[in-house]
Amino acid sequence: MRTPPRIAPSILAADFGHLADDINRIAPLVDILHVDVMDGHFVPNISLGPPVISSLRRATDLYLDCHLMITDPLTYLESMKAAGADGVTVHIEAVPDPTPVIAEASRLDLDVGLAINPPTPVSAIEPYLDQAHLVLVMSVHPGFGGQAFIESVLPKIEELREIIDSHALSADIEVDGGIDLRTASPAREAGADVFVAGTSVFRADDPAAAVEELRTILNQG
Repeated sequence: MRTPPRIAPSILAADFGHLADDINRIAPLVDILHVDVMDGHFVPNISLGPPVISSLRRATDLYLDCHLMITDPLTYLESMKAAGADGVTVHIEAVPDPTPVIAEASRLDLDVGLAINPPTPVSAIEPYLDQAHLVLVMSVHPGFGGQAFIESVLPKIEELREIIDSHALSADIEVDGGIDLRTASPAREAGADVFVAGTSVFRADDPAAAVEELRTILNQG
C-alpha cells in the first residue's frame, strides 16, 4: 500500500539571512526538511555543512533529510550525526559501492538514502535497495536550485516503484528538482512518495499557501 505523499522543502531556496523564520512559517504544514550539502567538488556549487545543520536542529523538530552532494560522504557521517541529521542520502556516482557508507550510517543510527542523477540507470542502485531507507531520483542535474524538471526521469521512478513493490521493500522514493504544481502530479503518478520543493515553496509570495496547494495536488494522485 502506498504511503501518503510527503513534502520536503529544500532550504537551498530559503533566505539564509532569515533561515529560521522561513522554516517556522511552513513547519506546521510540511513533513521533512531537505538540506542540500554541496562540496564544490562533486558538484560545482558550495552550500553548507555541519554548523548550519546544528543551527537548524536547534531551530526545528522537523526530520532533517541531508542530501550529501559530496565526493567523500563517509568522512562526514559522524559530524552530520553530531550536528543533528536524521538521515543522509549519498550519490551512487560518488560511491559506486555504498556498502561502507550504509554500514557506518547504521552504526550511527542514521537513515540512509541512495541518489541517482538523471543519466544514471536504476540498475546502479538496485543491488543496494534492500539496505536503503530512501531512493532519491534527481529530476534536475545536481548542484543548483531553480532548474526545470526533466520529464525523462519519470520512467525511472516507475521502474523503482515496480522493483520496490514487487520485492516488498520499504524504501521510499524521493524526487528532487523542479517540483511544483505542474510536475508534482506526474511524479506522484509515477510512484514517488517524497517531494523536494525548493523554489516553488520558499520563493513563492506566500510559502505556506504554496505548500497547501502542493499538498492538495499530491493528495489527488
